[in-house]
Amino acid sequence: MRPGKGPLAVRVRLAPDDEGLAPGFELTEAGTQKRLAVYVTKKNPDEVPGIAALGPDPMAESFTVEALKRIVGGKRTQIKGLLRDQKVIAGIGNAYSDEVLHAAKMSPFKIAATLTDAQLADLHEAIVTTLRDAVERAHGLAAKDLKAEKKSGLRVHNRAGQPCDVCGDTIREVSFADSSLQYCPTCQTGGKPLADRRLSKLLK
Repeated sequence: MRPGKGPLAVRVRLAPDDEGLAPGFELTEAGTQKRLAVYVTKKNPDEVPGIAALGPDPMAESFTVEALKRIVGGKRTQIKGLLRDQKVIAGIGNAYSDEVLHAAKMSPFKIAATLTDAQLADLHEAIVTTLRDAVERAHGLAAKDLKAEKKSGLRVHNRAGQPCDVCGDTIREVSFADSSLQYCPTCQTGGKPLADRRLSKLLK
């Protein structure tokens, strides 16, 4: 099936739905870059290359502060990019990395290796809480309602120009070639806006 323009990535029906549609799946891809892959296998899922390459599950009991510290330790990369990297930590992505960093009161351009133990603990709490809240909000919803529910629960992502729910400051955006990030200057960068260019630093 050709990629569509809808917001849904993949919908899997294991049984007939309320409208009588037979089990199966529907596939679309949002965005300009088509990266979605779907595997059907009888093997252990970990034997699928795309799954085997994933980082740890941030909602697993094994994902402790110490585990996060081992993941982050020594990495001279911006924390936003690290959180988005599925090979580092699975399942966070662009939208929820914005939400996590806002909850942790952390600049998206902070270098991962510079995080203190207290900041790591705050980041871990923000990751776990943000993802658990998102799962709870989505529980039991029909696939067609998931996108709207996700958007309703976001505090900064895709809300550039709107007031921050926490402090009232205006949410800002930094755009890149194929993505963008949103953040609150007061909550995350000491009130200073980030320059809207790749590898930005705080404006002086």
